Amino acid sequence: MLSAIPTPTNSAIGIGPLTIHYYALCIITGVAIAIWLGNKRYRAFAGNSDHSIGVVADVAIYAVPAGIVGGRIYHVISSPAQYFGENGNPLDALKIYEGGLGIWGAISLGALGAWLGFRKRTKNLELPSFRLFLDALAPGILIAQAIGRIGNWFNGELFGRPFSGPWALEIPLSKRPNGYLEYESFHPTFLYEAIWCLLIAVLLIWLTPKLNAGQGFAIYVALYCVGRFAIESLRIDDANEILGLRVNLWTALIVGLIASVLAIRFARHKTIDIG
Repeated sequence: MLSAIPTPTNSAIGIGPLTIHYYALCIITGVAIAIWLGNKRYRAFAGNSDHSIGVVADVAIYAVPAGIVGGRIYHVISSPAQYFGENGNPLDALKIYEGGLGIWGAISLGALGAWLGFRKRTKNLELPSFRLFLDALAPGILIAQAIGRIGNWFNGELFGRPFSGPWALEIPLSKRPNGYLEYESFHPTFLYEAIWCLLIAVLLIWLTPKLNAGQGFAIYVALYCVGRFAIESLRIDDANEILGLRVNLWTALIVGLIASVLAIRFARHKTIDIG
């Protein structure tokens, strides 16, 4: 299909004895950009004061590993059959480079790791200061998510229902789920999510001067949930369901509502000075 987006034939490259997986490379690249942009924004929020130098990088030592572990745990819990089912291999749960990081778990444990790192690095126990810190990170996290989704493209995963439009994604037979073997192209849901994340990132950067402490991060989570709910509805990969809906749909709905309430609540609080 010449009009379809092809799925890469290789998901890794060998350099001597090393094997570099493109998914892992995308995650690393995204993290680096998130740290760079987060540091730039946080220093601007703090008026480029001396105490703000290196804070984001130091906190990342706690937040990034916690986010990766949390993301993997959520993925494994939400898709247990893949690892513990009849044909599953529990050891595959450790193969993060093959894809499978749940954003909900990554945000939850990543935020906890960031909170612990922020307290240790700044000695600041005030929640408003930490909320501003999260606001500074939000656009960079979104860009990192978008880059991470490109890694899913290399792995030939995260696609949706059969689709034959000009931006359809061609999926090789070996990666098509049961029941869809006769279809050649599908919705590139990884691409939809990447674009949605970038749009939210641009919006937040533009809105920053108008927001109070915590609003930016709450808006990030709320808007991401809106897009994820729509995109998740297109997915056809195996997933656990509750009352006929995929678990990720319920998570997007509940987390999105909570984030929306927090965004409204934070809008009533005055922004504080962390400089």
